[in-house]
Amino acid sequence: MEHNTHERLLIIDFGSQVTQLIARRLRELNVYCEIHPYQNVDAAFLAAFAPRAVIFSGGPASVIDEGSPRPPREVYDLGVPILGICYGQQVMMHDLGGTVERGHGTAEFGRAFVQPKGTLGLLEGWFKADKEQVWMSHGDHVSAIAPGFEVFGTSPNAPFAITADTARNFFAVQFHPEVHHTPNGARLYENFVALAGFSGDWTMGAYREQAIAAIKEQVGDSPVICALSGGVDSSVAAALLHEAIGDQLTCVFVDHGLLRKDEAAEVVGMFRDHMNLKVIHADEVDLFLGKLEGVSDPETKRKIIGGLFIDVFQKYANEIEGAEFLAQGTLYPDVIESVSFSGGPSVTIKSHHNVGGLPEKMGLKLVEPLRELFKDEVRALGRELGLPASFIGRHPFPGPGLAIRCPGEITRPKLEILREADAVYIDQIRRHGLYDEIWQAFVAILPVRTVGVMGDGRTYDYACALRAVTSVDGMTADYYPFSHEFLGETATRIINEVPGINRVTYDITSKPPGTIEWE
Repeated sequence: MEHNTHERLLIIDFGSQVTQLIARRLRELNVYCEIHPYQNVDAAFLAAFAPRAVIFSGGPASVIDEGSPRPPREVYDLGVPILGICYGQQVMMHDLGGTVERGHGTAEFGRAFVQPKGTLGLLEGWFKADKEQVWMSHGDHVSAIAPGFEVFGTSPNAPFAITADTARNFFAVQFHPEVHHTPNGARLYENFVALAGFSGDWTMGAYREQAIAAIKEQVGDSPVICALSGGVDSSVAAALLHEAIGDQLTCVFVDHGLLRKDEAAEVVGMFRDHMNLKVIHADEVDLFLGKLEGVSDPETKRKIIGGLFIDVFQKYANEIEGAEFLAQGTLYPDVIESVSFSGGPSVTIKSHHNVGGLPEKMGLKLVEPLRELFKDEVRALGRELGLPASFIGRHPFPGPGLAIRCPGEITRPKLEILREADAVYIDQIRRHGLYDEIWQAFVAILPVRTVGVMGDGRTYDYACALRAVTSVDGMTADYYPFSHEFLGETATRIINEVPGINRVTYDITSKPPGTIEWE
């Protein structure tokens, strides 16, 4: 943010899918950081940014290949601590006179164990049991370290798993300390920022102040319309915008017919009646469901819904004199899964209806005050803004709504069945006191009918899948380990209370390899 006066750490992104997790680990330590793709970082940028420390991310490239990503040479002359991770280690070794090779049986993917070799301040609190579990993901390997570096940790396939030039405070590790599969990884980041002299002056209170200043500077006196879904992201964005610009804000809540049971009444009531925001309740059910009729491809669904959202907001923007801006609750995970953050080289996973800019015909500029935050940070900001716990704690709900929980063709009867089944499932989770333990839970109605027996009659109804996951930031997730008793009770309730379903399954796929949503 332009208004930032905090101590800064620069993360140079070489395209890793988990670069954002590095930022999250640092923010947990109240350290302000920014991620910038390597191609945007040059000597002039470094001078202007003036980082107190630098981290090189991982990435999919090979430093051996011609044209592979590199940091600017000037970064090594800043006189600040540098930490290289995975590809970041390899590029540091390559740049400073070491050797990187590929093959020869030294690739490592998945869990590994690193053993210590000497003592190092970066590793304070490590190796209490003579080894540390880490997560490796490398094909190339360092075969000779650069002059000035020493080895401080080894693994079976990485003899230079941890290296450092202590005179220059350059550190390099072959594994990924930012992921949860490296259980003690957070301590390594804590040690690194301590070595760099960070005081930990970055908080959600600070973010709130700076975000408000940035919003005011961006929009001036112009009216702003906000895409309000009632989820955590858009709710916090709306509250933040309202605090920044007051009555310049008009929220548009689009009822596209793909919402959960009673959701429209709850959201509109909350923001219009209790928070005194200007809210337009746009009933566009017929428009959305009409355009989705007969469509089964998930990407086509997303694109239709995204396009219709833009059309709807354009319609209501035209009714608000002088409106120049559209605000959205876009988050970091949305961005990284749709396009690489800030133009970096990471790989697209799927499209999101609210990411990627707006068509020129719309004539509105985007305001995305949460674009650099993870979900848990958004919740912390929501508490800072005084939002009710019932909204802050809500499970994530996708912009395309029930459309992507209804694989295959969408019909009104299927949506009604899905809404009722989902309501029963969430009620069960709340009754058992499990709601706050779960990151996200929902029902998907499957595009298949199955034979069943109810009473003395034969049924031929839909099957559904229950989904519940635990996660910290949505980048990775594990299925929630419900008891068989809970699943049996829930299946019985759904089959008894929801006409149209005669079979219930539970999805035990983690992310990766699956995504959290079904489409």
